[in-house]
Amino acid sequence: MQNARDRLLLAAAELLDGGGTVSTRAVCERAGVQAPTLYHHFGSKQGLIDAVLNHGFTQYTAVESSGDPLGDLREGWDKHVRFGLEHPSFYGLLYGRAEPGKPCAVTAPAHAALKDRFTEAAAKGLLKVPADDAAEQVLAANVGVTLTLISQPEPDFALSERVRDAALAGVLTTSTDGLATRASAALTLRALVADDPADLTPGERALLGELLDRLAR
Repeated sequence: MQNARDRLLLAAAELLDGGGTVSTRAVCERAGVQAPTLYHHFGSKQGLIDAVLNHGFTQYTAVESSGDPLGDLREGWDKHVRFGLEHPSFYGLLYGRAEPGKPCAVTAPAHAALKDRFTEAAAKGLLKVPADDAAEQVLAANVGVTLTLISQPEPDFALSERVRDAALAGVLTTSTDGLATRASAALTLRALVADDPADLTPGERALLGELLDRLAR
């Protein structure tokens, strides 16, 4: 038997995913509880919706590292697109909450997860731009193509693959690109020092990091 909190989460998720009206009354009726129970667990209807979105979002942002950054990035992209197509109402809420100058706390894990993968790529000498910039560029492309596919009567997965490969090619280098550039070498050393600071003091690490960031740009 589910407790009241779980029933409220499930009810709100079903209404969101079905494109139904997510009113306090509709959620409570579906969960079989009274409004004070919702407020006790979540503070407000928006608090409940945020909890549902956070739960749904974490289901597809966690791509474990396999040691192959490029493969992980491709898998993460495809997983992102599949989630959006399987849960279009969820996805619309996740990426339709933009406010000028205010980062969305709900979608922040996607950026953090991407940055981790790009930092791994940097340690292998595969990154052309700073990990944070790469994460922003690729996430923007990933969101854009997902929203485009959601709007299509028949989603064009080949379009997603083309945009994915172009987006990754814009921030990653490959072993066939020849000698490393100054920027990619700096990014590689930055990632390696962050992972293994050796005997550097905090001040030395900060200074080296500043110099490497300058060289990387």
